[in-house]
Order: sequence, then C-alpha cells, then structure tokens
Amino acid sequence: MRRINEILAVVILSLMAVLVAAVGMRLYDTYVINKKMESEIRQQEEVRSRNREAHDRVQEMRREIEELSGDRDRLGQFLEEIGMDLGEAIPVTSMMGVDTGGMSGNRERSEEPGMSAFEDAASISGNGTISGNAASISGNGTISGNSAVSENTTISGNGTLSGNMLDLLPKLEMISPAVTLAQRRQIRSSLEETLLVNWEDQACLEERCVDFSGKKIACLGDSITAAANLEGEAGYLSYSYPSVLKELLGAEEVYNLGIGGSSIGRYWSDAFVERYKQIPEDTDIIIVMGGTNDGFCLSEKEFGNFTERRPWTFCGDLDELMRGLKENYPDADIFFVTPLPNILQDYLMRERTYLLPQKNVADVILTLSAAYDFRVIDLYNSNILDSHDADVVADYMPDGVHANKAGYRILAEHIAAELVRYYEQAVCS
Repeated sequence: MRRINEILAVVILSLMAVLVAAVGMRLYDTYVINKKMESEIRQQEEVRSRNREAHDRVQEMRREIEELSGDRDRLGQFLEEIGMDLGEAIPVTSMMGVDTGGMSGNRERSEEPGMSAFEDAASISGNGTISGNAASISGNGTISGNSAVSENTTISGNGTLSGNMLDLLPKLEMISPAVTLAQRRQIRSSLEETLLVNWEDQACLEERCVDFSGKKIACLGDSITAAANLEGEAGYLSYSYPSVLKELLGAEEVYNLGIGGSSIGRYWSDAFVERYKQIPEDTDIIIVMGGTNDGFCLSEKEFGNFTERRPWTFCGDLDELMRGLKENYPDADIFFVTPLPNILQDYLMRERTYLLPQKNVADVILTLSAAYDFRVIDLYNSNILDSHDADVVADYMPDGVHANKAGYRILAEHIAAELVRYYEQAVCS
C-alpha cells in the first residue's frame, strides 16, 4: 500500500508540474502576444502622429500655393523648382497669357479644338480602365485585354475572373495604362489636355442616349468629393462633383459621401475601408475616388504588398475595401477613380523622403480593380487638371489639390461622360 501511495504521489506531482508548466507557457504566450499588440498599437500611433504632422504641413503648402496662384510667372517658377528638386522635370507647352475662355463651359462645337495625338492608339487597358482622351479614340485602335472591341468603343472589360479572386492577387503584376501621364505630358500641357477632354466630354453628354433617371449613385471620397475650397460659400455642396453629376445625368439620387481629410487606408479617422457600408443598399452605381491623402502618408512599410495584403497597409486596406464592396453590393456597378496628380505630393516629398510617388497609388488601384473586375476612371494618367501645370492651378486648382467651381464642373463632366460611354456600349450599340 505504501508503494502504491508513493507512486500516486509521484503521478500527482508530475501532473501538477505539467499543469504548472502549461499555465506558465500560456501566461508567457499571453505576455508575448500582449507585448506584440502593445508594440503594434504604439507603432500605429507613431504613424498616425507622423501622418497628422504631414497633413498639417500640406495645409500650409496649400496656402503657399494659393498665395502664388495670382501670379502665373512666380507660380510657374515655383512649381518648376519643385519638379527639378525631385529630378523630375515636367515638359509642358505653356499657355500662359492665352485667353482660353472660349474653350471652357458650354460652347459651340462647329470647330473641333484638335484631336488627340493618341487617336490611333487606344488609351484603355484590358481591366476596363477609362482614361483621358477615350472619347477621341477612333478607327480600330488596339485595346489590350480579352474583350471584343467595335469601332469607336471606349470601354472594354476583362470578363469575370474565375476561381478564388484572392488567390489570384499575389500573382498579379502591376498594370500600367496604355498611355501614361509622362507620355501625355510630352504631347501637350495639362491645361491644353483639360480643355480638349472637356470639349469632348460635353459633346458626349449632349449626344448621350442613356437614361439615368432611375439610377441611384453613391460617391465615396475625400475633400475633393466634398468640394473643399468652397466651404465659405452658401450652398457650396451644390458645386461638388456629385451634385453636378446629378444635374448632368438626371439621376434619381446622388449621395455625397465625401469627408475632408479621409483616405482609402487606415491612416486616421474616416478611412474609406471603415465607412463604405454607409453606402445605401439600393445604390445602382458606386464611384470611389480617393488616394490623394493616402499619398501624403505612404512609406514602403505603410504601402505593403499584394502577397500579404495586411490591414494598416495601402494594399491590404484597398483590397479589403474592394472585397467588401463586391460582397455587400453585388448588384451595383462599381467604378474606382485614380487621384488627380497634384503638386503637393511632390512638394511634401522634398521634405519627407520616405514618401512614395503618387504613381504607386494609381498603379495599385488599376491592378486591384482588374482583379475584382471593377471599372477605373483613370484621372491620374489622363493629364487633366494636373496641378503641376501653373495654368491649371491659376484657372482651376487654386491650392494645388482642390478645384474651384469651374474645376469641379470639369471633373463632374468628365466622370459623367465616362459613365455615359460605359453604358452606351451596352445600351446603344
């Protein structure tokens, strides 16, 4: 009996030792996890603090450029210096001092102001990207991708991706548009491009055969969607691009979900990825225009990559946003809009060398949109309303990133015309 008791005691002590060890390991694991979480939270707060500083600096830069916008010569010299400091001289055909009033707003179209230098080369890539001079493509321009293209077709698509969409993303290579911003800049200045494209957009809207009267459209965006720069005027939201879009298309409803300072990714409050479910369920068309504020924040670490797509990175948060839109709004047509190129990004990059070029943001939007079979209105590569052009700043973008009334109307006319071109292919062909 004594022997049995000794054996039982040994067994009990052994079990207790195992239990203590297990509890100890569990406590250690919990400690390690908590320390890791604390470290991540601390790093996130450091990033938020750094981004807030960058955001505040951007507001100062806006005021600097606005003060210069009344003197085109000084403004042009200032913008050129910024480009040279970054080793990125931007060729433009200056229109300073030229009266362009006859090429903006509603006007007679008895004489076309010139055709695109790219009219024999399609500016639309296989993922359904809609870019700058789409209206001026004629003949049998070659369009990459797997879609059938008829004469004067302005939009093409990839079709539906089969298999697990997320599994395909790590294999994606960065998509580049058929005609890049750099190539367009070699042909004409942004002001010239803006006036030409706007002429084409207005012609498209006048001749449209698509009825939007029963459509509900939601515009998810940042301060550009919210019509920043005009807040001091009564009823300023009526000049925002969503409001003008409603007027131009005669849509049943256009929801303005633009919040100043917000971004696609989680850099501060009001990130698109955390508020997209505010879009009404019965929305027919969703337009997501963002990336400008993301550009003011992105180092390589915050940019992330396609393989991991971690939250708190641009690639991860954009992927989460697109996946959420696809799952929660399966019946809506979804359009992503790349950000307009802005001089403030380059200005900030002079002081914060960790920042990535704005092109990275546009390229990721193009690439992930292709994976999710979303359409893209590619403003970045369109060369319109580019605030690297002093004439564009003076006439339409007084602070280098936000438009005035005329600029917002041009933006609305372009987005409206691109929607018309897309739907005309299906309805009027």
